[in-house]
Amino acid sequence: MLWSFVRPHRGTLLLGLVLALFGSALELASPMIIKLVLDTVTEGGGLGAPVTLLLGLFAAGAVLGLWHWILLGTMSERIVLDARTSIVQRYFRAAILSLNKRPLGELVTRVTSDTVLLNKAVGHSVVSLVNGTVLLVGTLVMMALLDLVLLGTAVVAVVVVSVLFMTLMPAIARHQERAQASLGSMGGVLEGALRAMRTVKVSRAEERLGDRILRDAQESAEHSVRAVRHQAVAMTIAFSGVQLAIIAILGLGAVRVGAGTIEVSTLVAFLLYAFTLMGPVSELSQSVTDLQSGVAAARRIREVARIPLEPEADPGAAGTPDAVVSPSGDSDDVLLELRGVTARYAPGTKAALDSVDITVPRRGHTAIVGPSGAGKTTVFSLLLRFLEPEGGRILLDGLPYRELSPARVRERFAYVEQDTPVVPGTLRENLVFGRPDANEADIGRVLREVRLADRVDALADGLDTPVDATSFSGGERQRVALARALLCSADVLLLDEATSQVDAITEAAVTESVRRHAERAAVVTIAHRLSTVIGADRIIVMEEGRVRARGTHRDLLERDALYRELVAALRIGGVTEDGPEVPEASPAR
Repeated sequence: MLWSFVRPHRGTLLLGLVLALFGSALELASPMIIKLVLDTVTEGGGLGAPVTLLLGLFAAGAVLGLWHWILLGTMSERIVLDARTSIVQRYFRAAILSLNKRPLGELVTRVTSDTVLLNKAVGHSVVSLVNGTVLLVGTLVMMALLDLVLLGTAVVAVVVVSVLFMTLMPAIARHQERAQASLGSMGGVLEGALRAMRTVKVSRAEERLGDRILRDAQESAEHSVRAVRHQAVAMTIAFSGVQLAIIAILGLGAVRVGAGTIEVSTLVAFLLYAFTLMGPVSELSQSVTDLQSGVAAARRIREVARIPLEPEADPGAAGTPDAVVSPSGDSDDVLLELRGVTARYAPGTKAALDSVDITVPRRGHTAIVGPSGAGKTTVFSLLLRFLEPEGGRILLDGLPYRELSPARVRERFAYVEQDTPVVPGTLRENLVFGRPDANEADIGRVLREVRLADRVDALADGLDTPVDATSFSGGERQRVALARALLCSADVLLLDEATSQVDAITEAAVTESVRRHAERAAVVTIAHRLSTVIGADRIIVMEEGRVRARGTHRDLLERDALYRELVAALRIGGVTEDGPEVPEASPAR
């Protein structure tokens, strides 16, 4: 799991390992040099050469250690950057329905805290695991060269410590993974709660929702504490085992020195190696612990790779464009067509659309109306390729959607969604989001069209004012979104309840702007406020995932009972020769 992240940097990792091994070799040589110094003193020789050699080893070790830490630290940060890059790119290429099934806070956690744990695991831990093992084996070999009897004491200690330590490792990994899962769950609920804070407060649900979030926090803390406890026990076993081994070596060594079996310098060197043994044992203990955390984090990061991506264009499906025949018989006048389209949001669920046929001309205003759940928003999701049809075909300029990538399709659309979110950044960045090269004249024109110019002039920094979700009212956010869409000058303008929060005067101005746009491009509108669509060139009435009726406002008033009910419920007058009138609602069906 971790190697998949490290593999692109294996050259750097190998160099770091070589540097670490050189450092370990210098560390292993030091006790022998000290033994040489002691033997030289005992024999009355000069200390110049041994001390110079010892200082040289110290200087070389410092340089190699500095290079080693900088190299591996840089590599670890680049691995984390690669991981974050892959996650973020996956998010933005993912199918939107699959992405929306996961809490946003949890998705953010994968990019932030999980990658921090990955940073601890890769680089230093991987190298330390190999280097610690080599240093441990090398220390035991040097001990063997000095005295095999004392070596036996050290080996017993190392074996006991290793068995006890490895027994605790699975529990550490299990609790750390559960702690991260609880943290992700907490982030998801917290993010949703913060978005809906007004509703939370009005519903007096602060304490209930806070308790729910804190339960996840408490569960994460409990698992983290258990992991810390297991880790503390493991580290205590490691250090205690080495300390006991040193005491045993000192006692047994003193006996052997007294018996004349070994020299004092040999015992001193052996004890130095015993103290050196604490280094690799500590290094291995920390490395294995960090690797356990890293594996848990890597597993969660790799789960992101299972989020389905948006479909690509199917080059094998390319062929002669289908002939699209409009009701007028002029195929050149048709821009979009849904032919017998069936769609559902999950396998086995009720179809959101059932064998729907819709034609959108190249110019003009098409309105889609109907009660909630009729399938209006699903039509938009299909047109924008947020959802793929289960059956039927969607065509753009006569080409099936399956021959076009989502990006190729969406470049023909401008979209005002119902929630009208504000994009992080300045007001200018919000407006030119879909058309970065827009000039000041075009920006000023669309602001005047949506009656937002005076509001912008009143801002301290004008278009360069930083904005967020609280900077504008709901109606102003809708106008910002509409201005952004109009600025794109796209072939198709999709409006999903685009004037639901504006006043009547602004709505009239926006409606006029949309009408002018419809003279040169296609406009498709979803609206519950039928006052915004009664002037549409064609109106499509939907009910329970099917197209129920089509026609103009006047035609539908005359021949469709559901449309009359929708109009009557909103007190919208019908157009007659004698002027406006309010139709009576038909009896309940």
